Amino acid sequence: MRYIAINEQQQLSFDEVEKPEIGDDECLIKVRAIGVNRADILQKQGSYPPPPGESTILGIEACGELVAIGDQQSSWNIGDKVFAIVPGGAYAQYVKVKTEHLIQLPENLTYAQGAAIAEVFLTAYQCLFTIANLQPKAKVLIHAGASGVGTAAIQLAKHLNCQVTVTVGNEDKAAACKALGADEAINYQQTDFVDWAKQKAQSFDVILDVVAGEYVNKNISVCALDGHIVMLSMLGGRFAENVDVAKMLVKRVNIHATTLRSRSNEYKTQLINAFIQDFYQCFELASISPVIYKQYSWQEVDVAHHVMLNNENIGKIVLTID
Repeated sequence: MRYIAINEQQQLSFDEVEKPEIGDDECLIKVRAIGVNRADILQKQGSYPPPPGESTILGIEACGELVAIGDQQSSWNIGDKVFAIVPGGAYAQYVKVKTEHLIQLPENLTYAQGAAIAEVFLTAYQCLFTIANLQPKAKVLIHAGASGVGTAAIQLAKHLNCQVTVTVGNEDKAAACKALGADEAINYQQTDFVDWAKQKAQSFDVILDVVAGEYVNKNISVCALDGHIVMLSMLGGRFAENVDVAKMLVKRVNIHATTLRSRSNEYKTQLINAFIQDFYQCFELASISPVIYKQYSWQEVDVAHHVMLNNENIGKIVLTID
């Protein structure tokens, strides 16, 4: 099969390799579309390797149809259209996945839309519900609101009638977030969100943060009593200086750090099952939808990565395989 390989200069090119061999608890997907994630770029740069024993090929989510099925299952059939998160290997014509991690592609969605769901919606669901125990009508702050995870989190939170505020880098992204249901959009190039919150006498029950760095103290400042701050990346820096522990204690702030890729298969199975139970029907009814910024042929993978590195995208970038 063809796949996208990385050389020592971090350049991408096509190469050939044998199809993955599946175990009894796995299935093989013929890949039609691939979700692009910042994790792919970090892995390409050598700073985010796959979990031990997993495929070293880039890519952590794919959509396509089943072409081989392991023996330990009875509910799937060859030809079923599915999408899934995988530990690695999605930048290829075929990828293997744990059978328990498969999600049926709703009939009203395309392969590209399916490839834009798993990673961002499962991450947003994990942060908001599994970790932060989001309650109806809570006040939520989502940093990088126009990102893939941000656009997913806005929709999930609004489904519970939460009051959603986002931070974004430009007015186009602000407008896109409001179109998805965000109540307020703060352009961080023009307005400091801490100053904004003070002026509005606003605090937040749940904060989703991909920035870290100086945002750690800022998040504590705007966090509500017994609020949850969930950190899932560190785009603003690895270290936070002079964290105000006193303010954390007064507010009883809960700070969480999480990743999804390195979680156990059992954890992912439980998360996927809970997400399907709570939100799968919303995709069938189109009350929640993946947001796709642009689709590229997988021959244009370098262009897609460049767009993501420049933070140009609103929602997901998807690669399609002809």
